[in-house]
Amino acid sequence: MSPDIHAIEREVRPLLAAGHFEQAEAIVQPHLASGSGPLALWKLLATALRAQGRIAETRAIQEMLVEHAPGDLPTRFDLSETLLLLGEFERGWREYRYRYSLAHTTRIERKVQRPRWDGRPMPGKTLLIHDEQGYGDTFQFMRLVPWAKAKSGARIVLEINAETLTLARRTTGFDELLARGTLPPAFDMHCEMMSLPMALGLKLDDLPGPVPYLSADPVRLERWRRRLADLPRPLVALVWAGRPTHFNDANRSMNLAQLAGLGQTGARFLSIQKGPAAIQAACPPERMSLLSLSDEIEDFEDTAAILCIADLLISVDSAPVHLAGALGRPVWVMLPKVPDWRWMLERTDTPWYPQTRLFRQDARGDWTSVLARMANELAQLVAR
Repeated sequence: MSPDIHAIEREVRPLLAAGHFEQAEAIVQPHLASGSGPLALWKLLATALRAQGRIAETRAIQEMLVEHAPGDLPTRFDLSETLLLLGEFERGWREYRYRYSLAHTTRIERKVQRPRWDGRPMPGKTLLIHDEQGYGDTFQFMRLVPWAKAKSGARIVLEINAETLTLARRTTGFDELLARGTLPPAFDMHCEMMSLPMALGLKLDDLPGPVPYLSADPVRLERWRRRLADLPRPLVALVWAGRPTHFNDANRSMNLAQLAGLGQTGARFLSIQKGPAAIQAACPPERMSLLSLSDEIEDFEDTAAILCIADLLISVDSAPVHLAGALGRPVWVMLPKVPDWRWMLERTDTPWYPQTRLFRQDARGDWTSVLARMANELAQLVAR
């Protein structure tokens, strides 16, 4: 007898949303024990397995789904993130182009009546490169603009969100810089910033490229040097929560109280936390010496200057991590068991940023071991 797919989905989806992935797997798995079954159930199983960190099994299912339903764009996008997580860039970037026209990407998709650049030389013509996603993505992929300039030979118009515009002005690779929402000049081809890896054929061995590729504003730098001049070293900038509306925020963010162990190391902490979690800095854990700068930070230029003065940034996966990495500053990142694709698996370093170290959960939801390792390392840094 065929399974009642809708009944199974009604039972399983709330479990997935609540993080009960093993229970969800136990419900779906018997219906697929023969090795065949409805594609909808295979998709549910892949979701449950991926969240448990069983990436090889997840990939096998996603490959099967794409083979049987190549027009299922959400599944192709899921496969792209799995491939990139595994460091398989060549096919990963190709599949990543299917990130548009999905339920959660319609707000960032931009309809452009010009062809997307595919890496071809186009001397004498104009290429529009535009950002598309979060601030961290912009910081991470801004490095590729000069590469696109060199490969295309084109006149580059870079269109970027207003919040990062002034930082972009101090980079290279573009001929004209515009704020997002500004009418661009006539152009022949376009490319989203996160489609540049596919157009450039970006490989792991190509990374990191020249670092730093962002710099702090000298005026802001001097202002913050004076502001922080009397504080004892080492100075550790701190971010414990990402953007609350991020789809994976529950897995990547913490509260300040969980970082109590770091406060026992003798380091001096600077809160650069923004958003609703910033209020927690008013009541730091016992023995944590914490100065909150959150209300004094007006924009990313302030954050960049602080990061250039601080000895270290400790952060969850957030935009300041990418900003610090692009500035060539030391960063320690706290990562969930199954991280965002760009951090890949198992390794304690990242090809994207040479000065960045990764502290990963050993088990899903277990920040205790991450923070214990980090506190031990930080105590040694303080002692030195």
